[in-house]
Amino acid sequence: MGVDRANQRPVLAISMGDPSGIGPEVTVRALADRALRSRARCVVFGSIKPWQAAAEACGIEPYWWQCADQEALVEAAHVQDVVVVDVAPDAPGPGSAREATKAAGSASFQYVERAIEHVRTGKANALVTAPINKAAWALAGHGRYAGHTELLASRFRSKRTRMAFVAPQLRVMLATAHVPLMHVSESLTIGRVFETIELGAELCAQLGIASPRIAVCGLNPHAGEGGMLGEEDGRVIQPAIRLAQEQGVDAKGPFPADTVFNAALEAPGRPAPQFDLVIAMYHDQGLIPVKLLAFDSAVNVTVGLGAIRTSPDHGTAFDLAGRGVANAGSMLAAIELAIRLASARADEGVSCPRATTSADRPGK
Repeated sequence: MGVDRANQRPVLAISMGDPSGIGPEVTVRALADRALRSRARCVVFGSIKPWQAAAEACGIEPYWWQCADQEALVEAAHVQDVVVVDVAPDAPGPGSAREATKAAGSASFQYVERAIEHVRTGKANALVTAPINKAAWALAGHGRYAGHTELLASRFRSKRTRMAFVAPQLRVMLATAHVPLMHVSESLTIGRVFETIELGAELCAQLGIASPRIAVCGLNPHAGEGGMLGEEDGRVIQPAIRLAQEQGVDAKGPFPADTVFNAALEAPGRPAPQFDLVIAMYHDQGLIPVKLLAFDSAVNVTVGLGAIRTSPDHGTAFDLAGRGVANAGSMLAAIELAIRLASARADEGVSCPRATTSADRPGK
C-alpha cells in the first residue's frame, strides 16, 4: 500500500545546522514552498530565535508551529506540516559570528542528536541535516566525529556507511570521505572498495535504477598506467571490481578519474550516459565534478545506515549568514529526495509514523 497523503505523509526530522551559518535560512526558505509542505510533515530541531531571524532576513511570513523541546509537545505538534522545536533557546543567530564558535557547535550538535533520536525511535521516516561546522563541533567537545557521517554511523551502529552525492546530472559515491589525502592509499582495501561498489548498487536500487551500471575510478593518474604510476589500482581496486562482478554487479574500471565522469554525465544534447554511478576513491576526486556541475542542486546521501539521511552538499557559509541571500536549492533538493526515498519505502511496505490527531494530544 502506498503512502496515505492525508494521514500518512512521510515525517522528516530536520536538524537546523549551525545557527550562526546559513542552515536556518536555507531551511526556512526550502520549507516555505507550500507544495513541498503538502507532501510531508517536517519536525525541525533547532532554536526559535535564529529561525525567526532567518525568516525575517528573507522576508518570509510565519508558516510553522513552534514548541519547547518536550516530547509530549513535539508528539502533539506532529499534526502540523512544519514544527520548529526549540532545542537550544540561547543559541547564537545567523551572522552573529563569522567563524566557528563553541556555542554554535554545541547547539548544532544537540539539534542533530535530537533529530537522530526522532528517527531511531520510529517517530520520523527520514533525517535531513542542514550544514554544521566541524571546527565548531570540536570546540564544543565533539571533535571525535569528523562530521555528520561519522556521528550517524555511531548512533545507528552501522559498520559500513558511505557518502554519496545525487545530482540531476551525476551520481557519485566515495570509497573514503574525511581522510587526509596522504592517508587515502593506506585506507583503501579490497574489502572497502568492494563494499562501496555494493552500497552503490544499493543506492541505485533505492533511486529506482533496477540494473545499475557502475564506473569505478582509479586512485592514481591514468588509473596507475599499468603500475607505472602506482600499484593500488591493480593491487586493490581491480580485485574489488572482480569481486563485485562475481556478485552480479555491473561494475567496470578502474578508469582514469579525469575522463570517467564525462561518461556518466546526463545533460541535454549529450549522448546517453554509459554509467549510472561513479565510485570515487577520495573526497575531492568525487566532489569537484559534483560541485562544479550542481553546486545548488546536489544532495549528500548517507548510505548503509538502515535509515534515510540526506543533506545539502554545501557548508555553513558564515560570510553569507544573516543577509537573506543564501541559495536554498540544495536544501530543497535534499528534502525532496528524502520524501521520495521515504515514500518509496512506504510503497515497499515500510510504514510511516501515524500523524497525531487531536485525540492524541495531552489532556485528551
